[in-house]
Amino acid sequence: MTATASVEAPSAPIEEESHPHVHGSLKKLALGAVGVCYGDIGTSPLYAMKEVFVGHHPLARDLLHIFGVLSLMFWSLLIVVSIKYIGIILRADNKGEGGSLALLALIQRKTGGGRWSHSLVMLGVLATALFFGDCMITPAISVLSAVEGLVVVQSGFAPFVLPLAVAILIGLFVVQSRGTDTIGKFFGPIMVVYFLVLAGLGVMSIVRAPEILGAVNPVWAARFVMHDPKLAFLALGSIVLALTGAEALYADMGHFGRRPIQQAWVWLVFPALLLNYSGQAALLIHTPSAAENPFFLMASESWRLPLVILATVATVIASQAVITGAFSVIQQGVQLGLMPRFKIEHTSASAHGQIYVPTVNWALMVMVMLLVLAFRESSALAAAYGIAVTGTMFITTCMMTVLVFRVWKWPVWVAVPMFTVFFTIDALYFASNLTKVPDGGWFPLLVALVAFTLLTTWAKGRQLMIARMREAAMPLQVFIKSAAQSASRVPGTAVFMTSTPDGVPHALLHNLKHNKVLHERVILLTVKIKDVPVVAEDTQCGLDPLGEGFFRLMLYYGFMQEPDVPAALKRVTACNGEFKMMDTSFFLARQTLLPSSRPGMAIWREKLFAWMLRNAESAMEFFRLPTNRVVELGSQVEI
Repeated sequence: MTATASVEAPSAPIEEESHPHVHGSLKKLALGAVGVCYGDIGTSPLYAMKEVFVGHHPLARDLLHIFGVLSLMFWSLLIVVSIKYIGIILRADNKGEGGSLALLALIQRKTGGGRWSHSLVMLGVLATALFFGDCMITPAISVLSAVEGLVVVQSGFAPFVLPLAVAILIGLFVVQSRGTDTIGKFFGPIMVVYFLVLAGLGVMSIVRAPEILGAVNPVWAARFVMHDPKLAFLALGSIVLALTGAEALYADMGHFGRRPIQQAWVWLVFPALLLNYSGQAALLIHTPSAAENPFFLMASESWRLPLVILATVATVIASQAVITGAFSVIQQGVQLGLMPRFKIEHTSASAHGQIYVPTVNWALMVMVMLLVLAFRESSALAAAYGIAVTGTMFITTCMMTVLVFRVWKWPVWVAVPMFTVFFTIDALYFASNLTKVPDGGWFPLLVALVAFTLLTTWAKGRQLMIARMREAAMPLQVFIKSAAQSASRVPGTAVFMTSTPDGVPHALLHNLKHNKVLHERVILLTVKIKDVPVVAEDTQCGLDPLGEGFFRLMLYYGFMQEPDVPAALKRVTACNGEFKMMDTSFFLARQTLLPSSRPGMAIWREKLFAWMLRNAESAMEFFRLPTNRVVELGSQVEI
């Protein structure tokens, strides 16, 4: 039994303002958003400017290049983050939730699918696959870049950088099982202090070279590009590091709502980032050698060690947000039928979204450790960073274009020029990052390829398996009439869980064949995951009496909810009495797949799907069924 996604009819293009689980004052929520949503983009100043001038395609440290780079950073942050994400994309909330999968579900619900449906699903799956590559690189490069500040404090610390970074990252993954509800309360205040320090460092540096503020003039960016188009194009691969984390703003929207994220950006994060990047550029004007690590060299020598400590804490918080985001994406993917079932643990009784996925946590830890030990320096990791981010940004722009034209129905004269600018910027950044492939950019692409293969294989395999089972299914009414007359009835309730709401479940056929009895009350139960984040309790159940003591029961959940079948059954009363767990047996079918040459998938993908199915979490645990009331019956299915 697996959860299946359903598609609702199109409805009016009105987006919800806030998530039903988001409560609290705007200031309190904005403070929380600073701690969770802005960690990734907030730690970019640790390495972005450095990579531009000392990375794989270093620039000359003269006025033209310093002013040109700062101008490109300013306008990129303004157009890509402030206008595209903060101003437009955050409005595309699916009942308050954001992210690629939520956007995909929103478009499908509003449009009813259509001829572009398959392409949109593939885009959503590809964006999810790229996100996993980003989840692995972000903790590695963030923590390494912060700990490398120790070398600025004292060059003798160099041998300790790698071991310390590894220890911090291992500790971060180890504490995930305890949840972040308690320590998360400190994330916001710490990150506020961090952003104020960013702004303060920037201002102190700008005072020494106030002319740097002239870089807000886009003419400087144009001069840089015209002076050396090829070098400017290659530099975009490093400049884009200032934008990493923008996608997280949309993905984390469900935790805080749109307005708190917007307010935090406008009044704190954006000004702090601009001041810090300007301060780093001002430092390079009078001290070009500071390009080796301009972030830490802006501070006086006595303040560098405290700055390293603060930056390290900030990168740990940023990494925590990315890991939490990975857990949320896994949960959405499982509920929407794009991934096999994983064991998902809730670490807080009150905090929405506080979940822990053990398998994903340890897999991420192993990959992050391999990255750190293989690349060893943040500069080397920077070559691998950016492809996944820019690819996801480009895909989000594609999906937003469909939403804007087909759902929001913006005037052409407004939408076309605006999205032409977005596509141009995204395409240039993505193309520039493709030049990093030989130097490490292959890693996120490899991760994305593996993830995309697994996701599409699972989705296609489930589709084929359900189709094959339907082929052999007996019409339900024929079965009920025949079984009711021939089989003996025994007291109690039997719940047969099935992934399809039509036909006779395989477990029911096998039970009748081997045990030759039927319970007095037989429930054919299907759990469906709708393409909305949350389904209200009063609309979760749909009951259809079939006669002879048989009932068809449908349970509906949102893709951000965890199914709890026993709890839902307690709310069902119009079914010949209430459910008593001690008188109820749950029958599950466990399929053994037999790869065959029948049309559908390649043999290797069929074997891969069979392996994924064997290793998925059991339906008993996923649906919270009582362990002493479950009966599993096996069957074989050719796909």
